[in-house]
Amino acid sequence: MRPWEIVDRAAAPDGTELTLSRRGDDWEVGAGGKTLMSTRMHASEESLAQVALSIVPDARHVLVGGLGLGFTLRATLDRVPEDAHVVLAELSPAIVAWNERFVGNFADRPLADPRVELRVGDVRGQLLAGRGVYDVILLDVDNGPTAMVQEDNARLYGDAGARECLAALRTGGVLAVWSAAPDQRYLARLRYAGFAAEAKIVRAHRGGGVQHVIFLARKLPHEHGRPADERRPRYSRHR
Repeated sequence: MRPWEIVDRAAAPDGTELTLSRRGDDWEVGAGGKTLMSTRMHASEESLAQVALSIVPDARHVLVGGLGLGFTLRATLDRVPEDAHVVLAELSPAIVAWNERFVGNFADRPLADPRVELRVGDVRGQLLAGRGVYDVILLDVDNGPTAMVQEDNARLYGDAGARECLAALRTGGVLAVWSAAPDQRYLARLRYAGFAAEAKIVRAHRGGGVQHVIFLARKLPHEHGRPADERRPRYSRHR
């Protein structure tokens, strides 16, 4: 089998080494020696946008945290109206540069869409600046709440991060979070923050195989109060 070839290297803001690698027609981004994303497995990234926007199909203000290889952003653009405004927050300038130079074609160059406003920086900055603004927030940052490569991302998935997401959404808005693995504590954290939340199991490949998780959380009207169901989370399957 042909070996992987490292095409480029860069340092993440926290110093973690990022690599862009290629083997034939396949590309992947790694961080600290672990694979973060790949052109071989992206169905769950597309499902992140699909499940959230099926609940809010008329979303006109969307925040996407994490560019990756562009599959979540492309799935978002394919589902929002022509007059939508999509803010894409990506912490690493290298990820943006690699998308523009090497891998943007895999997702039909989503950064070139005029509906996209690119913000290079921590997605938490956009959350704090946009109280009650967003119809949908999609987070595909690191490997999710459990399998983090960069420790700084723990703040996004902590109690404060959950409250910041809630505050940035309009009433009825939806937060969807991609994760490499289940995390019962994170699901409980979303519920405690005030969301009506559930977890959906999705496939990394359209044909089956590896499973990922999408945490789906909706901001209810204030009079509904905090969801009372703090019991052991149940995971549903998305097909």
